[in-house]
Amino acid sequence: MYKLLLVEDEEDVRDGLVEEIDWTSHGFQVVDTAENGREAAEIFEKHIPDVVVTDIQMPFMDGLQLAGWIREHYSATKIIILTGFDEFEYAQKAIKLQIDEYVLKPFSSQELLEVLLKVKRQMDEESAEKENIHVLMEHYRKSIPVLRELFLSQLVSRSMSSDEIRDKSSSYEVELEGQSFMASVLRTDYVHNHLAMQKDGEQTGSSSSLKDSEDRYLQLFAVLNIAEEICRRLEGFRVFVHLEDCVLLSTLQEQDQSIAAQKTISVLEEIRMNVHKYLKLTMTIGAGTVCGNPSELHQSYEKAMQALDYRLILGNDRVIWIGDVETEKCESLNFDELQEQSLIRCIKLGTSEELEGILANLFSGMPIAQLSVQDCQVYLMEILTCTMKVAKEFNVELEELFGAGAHPYAEIYKYNNIQEVKQWMSAICLHLMNSIAQGRQSGYNQLVENAKEYIRLHYRDIDISINKVCKHLHISTGYFSSIFKKEVKMTFVNYLMHIRMEAAKEKLRLTDLKTFEIAEAIGFSDPNYFSFCFRKKFGISPKEYRNGAGGA
Repeated sequence: MYKLLLVEDEEDVRDGLVEEIDWTSHGFQVVDTAENGREAAEIFEKHIPDVVVTDIQMPFMDGLQLAGWIREHYSATKIIILTGFDEFEYAQKAIKLQIDEYVLKPFSSQELLEVLLKVKRQMDEESAEKENIHVLMEHYRKSIPVLRELFLSQLVSRSMSSDEIRDKSSSYEVELEGQSFMASVLRTDYVHNHLAMQKDGEQTGSSSSLKDSEDRYLQLFAVLNIAEEICRRLEGFRVFVHLEDCVLLSTLQEQDQSIAAQKTISVLEEIRMNVHKYLKLTMTIGAGTVCGNPSELHQSYEKAMQALDYRLILGNDRVIWIGDVETEKCESLNFDELQEQSLIRCIKLGTSEELEGILANLFSGMPIAQLSVQDCQVYLMEILTCTMKVAKEFNVELEELFGAGAHPYAEIYKYNNIQEVKQWMSAICLHLMNSIAQGRQSGYNQLVENAKEYIRLHYRDIDISINKVCKHLHISTGYFSSIFKKEVKMTFVNYLMHIRMEAAKEKLRLTDLKTFEIAEAIGFSDPNYFSFCFRKKFGISPKEYRNGAGGA
């Protein structure tokens, strides 16, 4: 059912069209009617009609002016013009405004209905095109396996945020819920058969190279097939192709990293032995570090690639775990750019729950037993510095956050353990978050009060507009409109009309000014439109109000 707005200044024509056409049976619902273009524009936002049928010749705002306003604000709405003027200049304007159809007066309800049905067919076709999104979704569904492989490759090749990983793993049906994560690289060993090459004297170097390449890809997918069969029997393992290797991802529930590593190595050994048994190929596998978050898998993958390099020393045809060949020196904690931006965004715009989650992530990954005191202090100071930057940006005094005479960096040394520091930092960030929110609300209130004051001082100006107010306040109209409507509970246009109508009532009660003088005094260029608006708001004419007020 399409919503329709009928705009016609002749009441008998307007009522006749509403009654003579069986709108519902033809797929239309007349949501409202209007006497002129201004009234139509004022009620437009309430209904957002699909179709507007409007006369051209109307008081206050004619049909072409209304069409121009609709095209500017609601370009999707269909417009049908009713006109008795078949002159070229109207046709020119209609074309420029992209009028959908027009009906020449005098016309019958059947003629109008035929035009409406034509417009309806256009809208039906447009709706059908939008429904093609279902076809696109089907294509997307079929593309999921490819997108899944791409996502898995990204997971081991670059840094990804936890939110991005969560969204993509959900979209591409990749299970990444676990306590321990690990990446391993499976690579078949090269076979250098120099005797075969010497026998085949007619084979060129390039064709031999091409055959080697074809063999490598056949081997790769044969290994993938065997690894997938083994992973299907087990929980927490997934294998895929990345570059020219097979990669095994471990997503395990074991919190103990050594147990998670041994479980993975056991699976890798099973794959290696089956490749040797069924494909008669040897394979060297590099196993990376165990990490506590899938966002760190790219680091585990890098370590797996480094483990592979040890085949030159240890020999091939084996599983090489980086934990066996490198005595890991615990890396210093790193408060990276991604974490910093996440914390800043949360303090500015997030919730207390989001803040608690971010701080939990920042502190839960700290391997305290392996860190020096200095490492911890530097890491905590980086987080604290980030918080102080936000405070400076929003002019929040440090004394408000840390207390009079406090030295933020020195505060860290007062606490006995990391958990106490976390609670302290949580309180600081929450305090800062609340200060920013209060300042923002105070700014909104002041902005609205400044706008109201400007309106009260300039409502008498005929050309006062939302653009003028926003220019005075140095803000955009979109930003102002949303704040003003939220705080005042009415639009700028309605508030301006309210101020003007209250001023009109006062002048009618306290002065002897004529109606047209009052209209001009409160910003109306057209006294008839002033009377129309006054009657619409109060239900009586200005004259009737004055007489009533005088007798009261």
